[in-house]
Amino acid sequence: MSGFKLGIVRLGRAAGKTKYSLLDERDISLVERYAFEARVEIDKDGNGAKVYAMAYDIHKGRNTGRYVHDLLWEMHCGGIAPGFRVIHKNGVTVDNRMENLTLIPEEGEEHGEESIKNTNREHSLYWVAIQQLPADPIDEQFPDMVQSKFYNANGEIVEGEDDSVSYYECHYPPCTQMESELREFSICGRCQEVRYCGTQCQQRDWPVHKKHCRERKKTRIYERPPDR
Repeated sequence: MSGFKLGIVRLGRAAGKTKYSLLDERDISLVERYAFEARVEIDKDGNGAKVYAMAYDIHKGRNTGRYVHDLLWEMHCGGIAPGFRVIHKNGVTVDNRMENLTLIPEEGEEHGEESIKNTNREHSLYWVAIQQLPADPIDEQFPDMVQSKFYNANGEIVEGEDDSVSYYECHYPPCTQMESELREFSICGRCQEVRYCGTQCQQRDWPVHKKHCRERKKTRIYERPPDR
């Protein structure tokens, strides 16, 4: 990663963990004008969900919110013609470096956005960059203040966690694997709060997760004594 600079913007928590977005060095100054956050988009056909970076003008309010990849494309390449859309070549939907963005027809197939699931995801720049970040200081020092957003199959925010209607991303920070169907990922057997796409990511995340992993207390069921 030597020889060039990039920006890493904290988006907040979504899909069960803290998310970040990558930006080119020239776009880092956007944080002075825009507030960034993560948004989960649910596939209407039931094919899982994806996490995107959103940005809104801090002087105009949240109704100005836009996808970061659309914002950057218009800044550097001009407007997006009707019938076209911007996608992420490597499949990491929060990797918003211009090199990773391309324009395709609205009905075009997203070959790039699917390929990362099966090939060399551990060698992607996002994986390498996020792997080098220290633990999130907010998660470390104020775990009780951390709030996650949960979305149902219609893309609507729900009040609390309900794994029967919420999609999760693998809890290991560099991994961007998202559940393609509800309850697909395995859950930590001790705390029963975080989910992983496989044992490899769970083992890698354990040195950090074990600091907060607490065994969930089992609910005791008391039988009512018979009436006498």
